Amino acid sequence: MYTKTTKSIKISVLPAPIESQSNPEQRAHAFSYTITISNLGMEPVQLVKRHWMIQSGGEAYDEVLGDGVVGLQPIIKPGESFEYTSGAVIPDPLGCMKGSYTLKNTKGDFFKVEIPEFELVFTSQLN
Repeated sequence: MYTKTTKSIKISVLPAPIESQSNPEQRAHAFSYTITISNLGMEPVQLVKRHWMIQSGGEAYDEVLGDGVVGLQPIIKPGESFEYTSGAVIPDPLGCMKGSYTLKNTKGDFFKVEIPEFELVFTSQLN
């Protein structure tokens, strides 16, 4: 589990390879990642945007920008968490992801929180 707290927002990430959706011979290594966003602050926040940087084999591979996560822009109340699972496919058996979320507070102010860098490791390729 990878964890980072920025501005009272704790982001936890649990990545896992998906062997059933991977094809190493065709350089397709699929991964899921489950993210828990916990509001440790005193006011509700809304997740409005995401920004991902994806590396494969030590090189920049993809950048993802978009609204919300998994089609949602959740409001997370103080003391509550929002969890979702998504995925990525990279050509190499080793990679990593990192990024940020843009959140909005009740005053309408926007701020960014960091998503901790986490490794993508396709273990069956390494055995």
